[in-house]
Amino acid sequence: MPTPLGGPRLDEISRKWRSLADRRLLYFSELYRSGRWKHYYTEESFAARMREVIKAARIWRALAERTLAAQILAEQAFTEQTSSEPLAGRQSRPRAKRMRSAA
Repeated sequence: MPTPLGGPRLDEISRKWRSLADRRLLYFSELYRSGRWKHYYTEESFAARMREVIKAARIWRALAERTLAAQILAEQAFTEQTSSEPLAGRQSRPRAKRMRSAA
């Protein structure tokens, strides 16, 4: 069943994209460290690509942390709301009297 408002689903998507961006950053870092980038890129194009990869990793990290923080705040607000009004906001209804059967 689909989740209403898509909150948890969007959190999962942002975490997956963050993971992908981090793996891509590790891959490009390894290319640089090993010197293999010279087989595939010019110095200028590799520097430009590396800046893009770093920027994408930072953006997805921030988005994933923001959605996690929003989720935590929403859970805390829900917990505070449910714990602060156990009976205060509710009006008690009169109970119906049970009739005894004459059996």
